[in-house]
Amino acid sequence: MDPLLDQLPSAFWTVPYRGSRFPGSPSVVARPGLAMGANCQLFAYEVLRHFGFAPPALRSSELWADTEATVRVAVAQPLDLLLFNAGDDAYGAHVGLWVDEGRVLHLCAEAGRPAVWEMTEFAARPRYQVLIGIKRVRA
Repeated sequence: MDPLLDQLPSAFWTVPYRGSRFPGSPSVVARPGLAMGANCQLFAYEVLRHFGFAPPALRSSELWADTEATVRVAVAQPLDLLLFNAGDDAYGAHVGLWVDEGRVLHLCAEAGRPAVWEMTEFAARPRYQVLIGIKRVRA
């Protein structure tokens, strides 16, 4: 593992993928947290909160457009948000967290549980083949 990943409590590794549990959804408002599952954004934001960040509850396109709580960066650092999609549109983009050396922690329907993939694994899948960009949550 990695020092960053070793700091995640075991409960993070068992979160099931639930596409209906996204930031701001009625099910998340009623029952916050990860116990009921999460989509990629909700999972990434909860990991960031675990490490002391306060990310806004934004959907992918809102996250990409945001300039108040996040900033676009060219080179990823640990815990930066990466947005992937089939094309260069941020709407509906998949969100993961940079770990190190080209590895990304994320939660997707394909894996069903949190996973760490190499950047080449995203590039090999049509729905994730485009890295739209990298966002850093402001301290």
